[in-house]
Order: sequence, then structure tokens, then C-alpha cells
Amino acid sequence: MSKKIPIALQLWSVREDTARDFAATVGAVARMGYTGVEIAGFGNTDAKGAKAALDASGLKVAGIHAGIGQLRADLNRCVDEALLLGTRHVICPYWPHGHYHSGAACTRIGEELGAIGATFRAHGLHFAFHNHAFEFAVIDGRRVFDWILDAAAPRDLGCQADVYWVQVGGKNPAEFIREQGRRIRTIHLKDEKELGTGPVNFTEVFATVETIGAVEWYVVEVEQYSHVPMESVRLSFEQLKKWGKA
Repeated sequence: MSKKIPIALQLWSVREDTARDFAATVGAVARMGYTGVEIAGFGNTDAKGAKAALDASGLKVAGIHAGIGQLRADLNRCVDEALLLGTRHVICPYWPHGHYHSGAACTRIGEELGAIGATFRAHGLHFAFHNHAFEFAVIDGRRVFDWILDAAAPRDLGCQADVYWVQVGGKNPAEFIREQGRRIRTIHLKDEKELGTGPVNFTEVFATVETIGAVEWYVVEVEQYSHVPMESVRLSFEQLKKWGKA
């Protein structure tokens, strides 16, 4: 039987809670059963404070989201924070989709992301780009994401697949995971609201991921809620337990 892939929570899901009390929030996340977290800002603390809180809770850092503005302004700080927090993964979570107006423009974006990724690679870190639905629009005969990823070497630019946004973008998530293969090291498990409440075929997603064998973390993210956010992320973890993944 293959080893279970550990489960992290993307802290953007509970950003109002981390803004009030990062340490108390990650402590509660750990008690739910999550193995790690993915960072998207440090709430009411800083990188050192987050490190102390996460160490106290026993949580690992699956990855850090860093916007393109941060990456352009202070790439060294992003490297330092990743090394401090002990993660292997840094992810750019978004690109303004108005920039996706031609194949050449998308290629240029991929080239810039690849250059950033080469710097991370020199420090033993893996850099990836996270999709929304916009990246599945067809521009000049090809999907935006194909233009972007083809412009960079896989060792410099990975893909953090968000299965819900792949689905909304009109692509079968399992098929997309097969296409990108070992470029996907972390994957966002997301559904319409809590896991299991929307259109994503998670049975197919899990089977594909585990066949390829490259994913190091499953990352739960909830962006629309049927409950308060902390309850929604708890229910999503409980659903993963029912599926035998946690």
C-alpha cells in the first residue's frame, strides 16, 4: 500500500482567524488533525512568530504563497522566509488575467516565472504557479497555462493544480494532472464549498495523483463556506478521513 500523502490547510481559508490570533488558529488546525499548513501571510505576527507558533503546534509548512509583487520586490526575503520555515515549496498564487491577451504575453510571463524559479532552485526550493480558471482560456489557439508552462523548464517552474478551478475552467482535473505529471508537487483540494459538496471527482483525482507519485502535499483550501471558516475546514478534513486520505 502506498504511503499516505500528508494533508495541509491553506491558511487563506481562515485568514480572519489568523489576523486575530495566528498562534491560536494554527493550534486549533493541528488539533483537527492536519499535518501542516500552507502560508498566505502571517496574520497578526511575522515570519519568526509564525515559526514559533507552528513549532509549538507541531505543524509543518507545506509551502508559502508569495505574490508576484513580493517576488519582484524582495526575492531574497522570500527565500529567507522559506528557509526559516523549513518548507521546500514557494508558490505564486495569482497573475492579473488581463495580461493574458496573447500567446507572446503568456510566454513572457512564463519566462519571468521560470527565472524566479531558477533562483529558488539554487537554494534547494521548488517554485510553482497556482492556477485559477483564467489559465484555461484559449488564446492564440492554446490554453494560457500551456503557453506559461512551456516557456519555462520544469525544474524552474512547477504547477500547483487547484482541482476546483481546473474544473471551472472546463478541463477534467485528473486529465490535467496526468498532462502535467511530475510538475505537480503540491495540489489544492478544493470544491464548491467544503470538500465533497461540489462537482470535483475526487476519487479520480486521488487515483491519478497517487499513480504518478510526485505530489508531496495535499492542501485543503475552502473559499466559499456553508459554516464559519474554522468549521468548514474541520468538515473538509473529516471528509478526507471518510475517503481514507487522512
